[in-house]
Amino acid sequence: MGSLKVFGLTVVVLVGLGIIAGGITWIVLWTRDSSPPPPELIPIDWWQHCSLYQIYPRSFKDSDDDGIGDLKGITEELEHFVDAGVDAIWMSPIFESPMIDFGYDISNFYEIHYEYGTMEDFEVLLNRSHELGIKLLLDFVPNHASNESEYFKKSLAREPGYEDFFIWADGRPDPSNTTDRLPPSNWVSQFGGSAWEWRAERQQYYLHQFAVEQADFNFRNPAVREEMINIMKFWLDKGVDGFRVDALPYLIEADPADHEGRYPDDPLSGLLQFESHQLGYTIPLYTKDLIELYDVVYEWRDYVDRYLEDHPGDTRVLFSEGYANVSMTMLYYGNEEGAIGAHFPFNFDFVTDLSSRSTARDFVYIILRWLTYKPHGATPNWVFGNHDNNRMPTRFRENMVDGLNSLNMLLPGVAVTYQGEEIGMKDGYVSWEDTVDVEAINRGDEDTYLLYSRDPARTPYHWNNLKNAGFSTANRTWLPVAEDYPEINLAKQKEDARSHFKVYQALTALRKEKALSHGEYNIRALSDRSLYLVRYLRTYDTIVLLFNVADRSDVINLNRVMHLKLPATVYISSIHSTRNTGDVIESEQLTLAPGEAIVLKAEPVA
Repeated sequence: MGSLKVFGLTVVVLVGLGIIAGGITWIVLWTRDSSPPPPELIPIDWWQHCSLYQIYPRSFKDSDDDGIGDLKGITEELEHFVDAGVDAIWMSPIFESPMIDFGYDISNFYEIHYEYGTMEDFEVLLNRSHELGIKLLLDFVPNHASNESEYFKKSLAREPGYEDFFIWADGRPDPSNTTDRLPPSNWVSQFGGSAWEWRAERQQYYLHQFAVEQADFNFRNPAVREEMINIMKFWLDKGVDGFRVDALPYLIEADPADHEGRYPDDPLSGLLQFESHQLGYTIPLYTKDLIELYDVVYEWRDYVDRYLEDHPGDTRVLFSEGYANVSMTMLYYGNEEGAIGAHFPFNFDFVTDLSSRSTARDFVYIILRWLTYKPHGATPNWVFGNHDNNRMPTRFRENMVDGLNSLNMLLPGVAVTYQGEEIGMKDGYVSWEDTVDVEAINRGDEDTYLLYSRDPARTPYHWNNLKNAGFSTANRTWLPVAEDYPEINLAKQKEDARSHFKVYQALTALRKEKALSHGEYNIRALSDRSLYLVRYLRTYDTIVLLFNVADRSDVINLNRVMHLKLPATVYISSIHSTRNTGDVIESEQLTLAPGEAIVLKAEPVA
């Protein structure tokens, strides 16, 4: 009997233990099976995470040996953008022009400039781009037109319908000479000198905020606004994917009706180093960033959205250009009343507010400023150079190229590349004799022109180490090719084991990661020298950039990098780094060389 009791008790205990063990096993399995699922990914439009590349056509590739880049040259090299991982290209102006400001003085908005080719050449380029999956945007210049345009000629002659197509005004009497006249106001052109030019045929002055040959349209005239829509429709009907819109801050000036019938003088800056004809002598209170201009931008956005409704397909976009303070810049996105503007305004903060002298804290502050001020849900973008400013490696340092391209590609939103940044092209030297930039010629002289010249950032692209860097076989190119092309060129970088171009390719490939297209971000300065950027999304690899922006080495502690779990693997590193792709980082302490950048892949966040 005792044995049966013992047996029975044993059975009960064993059954109980079995139930407990089974319960534990079930809990463990349930826990595993119920780990958080991947997050639901909201679809994004093609432009919201694209890699956008600016082509300066005159300097990209010459197909007919005249020393000037052209549309056929771009078509010949479209595979470069496929290799580079570029999603969309926009071209600086290709329209008919006297080329005073190299295409930004348009005489016919509906025709291709003869040096660049024909309409057929453009259509071939557009179709081939689309075949390769590349979007194509045009540079739209609505603020002004060439004084050789039919618009201006008709307005000069007071032809009905065109009398007020531009800003015309009577002169002011000269109190010191009754037989003389003065310009309508003290406004100064962006290229120096008075912003007003007298025309005897009409006995009036016209406004030109840029070169004398670039007359400002009158956007208070409904006919002008209608014509801008007509121009956009013409090119949208051709099949372009949108526009980069130029010089918007200057679109509208003060209304004389609000100032006793005359154009008011801008207040003086008080800066003694400037004379009355020099930019900086006045504060552009009445000539820049007027609130009315945003209504025009909102009208254009409404038009392209309606165009999409009537012509289904991929989104047609407007990207706006305007150097303004952060509050005025954000209004290009839209306003608090619900108006919608450009898909995004270009972010020039890396161009205007950062340089080789900036600290890691400066970088983080400038990046977070844009992300803080932009409207909720708006798409950010990052620009490191363009045709109007010194090239990225010249403004910063050559050893920062890969780190800067890494920031560009890993920050949320759109990454914008200016022609040549993918291979680390620097400014080329252009002598006074070879200078063609109207701004440098107008504002400078033989001793000072380089302070103003945009030519060094526009020298021809370096394809290889052959004649003229492979840009052209002509004996003379429109601007001289930079002397460093034998060392810095695309063909060499494709062959080198490590190169800026190969880093660039790795970065554009990495942009396909969901942590970059959909993930959160965290960016902090670890010191004055180094910063980190973390992109993370639950169940997807965490991406981490470590970047020393200084000219001295820095020792950093990785335990301060949020969401980074060690060990982590090097995905790509700058060309002078001692770390190689595939290296495993296990130590919490890491030394970064001057300018060094390392991109890591680590475990997903919990």
